[in-house]
Amino acid sequence: MTRIAVNGVNLNVDVRGRGPALLLLHGFTGSAATWTPHLSASGGWRGFTIVAVDLLGHGASDCPADPRRYRMERCLEDLVALLDRLDVRRTAVLGYSMGARVALHLALQAPERLWALILESASPGIEDACEREARGRSDADLAEAIERDGVEAFVERWQALPLFASQARLPAAVREELRRQRLGNDRRGLANSLRGLGAGQQEPVLARMGGIGIPALLIAGALDDKYCDLARRMAAALPCARMEIVPDAGHAVHLERPEAFAGAVRGFLQECLPREQRREGVKCR
Repeated sequence: MTRIAVNGVNLNVDVRGRGPALLLLHGFTGSAATWTPHLSASGGWRGFTIVAVDLLGHGASDCPADPRRYRMERCLEDLVALLDRLDVRRTAVLGYSMGARVALHLALQAPERLWALILESASPGIEDACEREARGRSDADLAEAIERDGVEAFVERWQALPLFASQARLPAAVREELRRQRLGNDRRGLANSLRGLGAGQQEPVLARMGGIGIPALLIAGALDDKYCDLARRMAAALPCARMEIVPDAGHAVHLERPEAFAGAVRGFLQECLPREQRREGVKCR
């Protein structure tokens, strides 16, 4: 792990491996450590330069006091600057949940920097203005609760959400490691991440996704009905997309069905390698 200065903040980054680049973006309350089980010597993503980053407010990255510093446009500026610092001209990007929203916006904002897009449990944004405003208020209330009650109380509340119910079946050691990672976050960082980068702050982009010409893979767990439906809608909007609904998995497919998740990602990336590494790629509609 190393901290890299970009645009006046420091991002904690884990860079390893050799080959075409793969940028990994975790979900809310996560960190670069989210991906550690997939990056072992025996893991399925060998042959790539892995760039796993702690998004602002998470892990060991900075936690600015101004919530506006966490907004999507600033987050994208930071990621592009990070790729420049690492001399990465083009990368595939894999994002989970909040990280998938960031990955999707990166594909819209800087398509020339990407050669493949992988979205796990992703949302294209809340289209209904009233629903989006209500989500923003809910996120603001949750941010205040984090600052008032602390990270431990928040993590207990977060883990109890119905969205994560299927994780109760995970081995105790896996659940404890997940809890440890969540507790490792800073209360100000989490609160301001919600205020600046929460779903209620995100511009809905489904109508713009037809302009994303790079190959895309959408992954969702079969037990997560809402995100399965969102994956289908996004796959229909994207011109070069495929969808993978993983049986017996909920929101965090990478955690609940790691072998199936790693295999889907590995197979997709091998098919989408840039022309300098492979002659043929995924055909677009």
